[in-house]
Amino acid sequence: MITLAEAKVGMADKVDQQIIDEFRRGSYLLDSLTFDNAVSPGTGGSTLAYGYIKLKTPSTASFRALNTEYTNVEAKREELTAYCKIFGGSFKLDRVIIGTSGAVDELAFQMSEKVKGAINLFHYTAINGDRAANQDEFDGLDTLLTGSSTEYDEGALDVSTSALLDTEYNRFLDMMDDFVSGMDGAPTMFLTNNKLATKIKGVARRAGYYSQMEDAFGRSVSMWNSIPIIDLQNYYSPTLAQTIPVVPIDSSGTTSLYTLAQRFRLHRMASTGTTSLYAVQIAQDGFHGISPAGSNIITTSLPDLTAPGTIKEGDVEMVAGVVLKNSLKAGVFRNIKVQ
Repeated sequence: MITLAEAKVGMADKVDQQIIDEFRRGSYLLDSLTFDNAVSPGTGGSTLAYGYIKLKTPSTASFRALNTEYTNVEAKREELTAYCKIFGGSFKLDRVIIGTSGAVDELAFQMSEKVKGAINLFHYTAINGDRAANQDEFDGLDTLLTGSSTEYDEGALDVSTSALLDTEYNRFLDMMDDFVSGMDGAPTMFLTNNKLATKIKGVARRAGYYSQMEDAFGRSVSMWNSIPIIDLQNYYSPTLAQTIPVVPIDSSGTTSLYTLAQRFRLHRMASTGTTSLYAVQIAQDGFHGISPAGSNIITTSLPDLTAPGTIKEGDVEMVAGVVLKNSLKAGVFRNIKVQ
């Protein structure tokens, strides 16, 4: 298992190290995630498959009377396969633009924006990815948790206004406790959108559960009962030419947008303005990333400005995926009305 910080240590190229830091700085999730760097191409090099064993039914214990035998009960496991996927992007610049960019380094700007795009795509797919709908992406938490015992849905909880927060925060607290208690151990972090993150902070302040900590780059991270609340921000879809929340909000007039995207399962929401809260426990036997063997999770290519040619090209690429080895190590709290 390896983190991005550890992957950076093994890199000799200073530019590659800086790009790794850009990914870490831009994503608390990526900075915290551990990657099982054990994936190798299959026969013919056509796939990047990761096989793992998932606990399906745990074993149990029981009492027995004298002179009787136990009833045989075995733990059941199932073999599953996840896939590393390749994502990133490239850009082209005329060498004149690069050479005359002045105070704003156009090459550095394009590289930085490409990193942000890769981060947003990873966030989006880690939540909404559905390999059945798109073979080029990996399954995200929405797909992995659908139908699991940790998919928590007790009907719409309305905290869309400050007044409702005042009247509903005790119910919110009870439901949050109920939701988290359904998991095997405390979550490493909560993942959601800006709207719900703000509401959770409001409830936490009212209940005395609110606190803050500093991340690896000295920035404040808000916490609910010592669990970080992470806003996964927005994703720009080039296909739809729209910016949409990574964790969707069922809003009037946007349902058709999400249907076209074929990622968001908004039909499970009870009413408009509702969203979901994801909780993950990052662990080798829980939720973690997967990557190719070695430390080449992220690669970059910068143009050789001394080589012939007027158009210079650069790119950023990441090869990764996520797996959930135990559905009790993650959960989703659905139908929270935030607007």
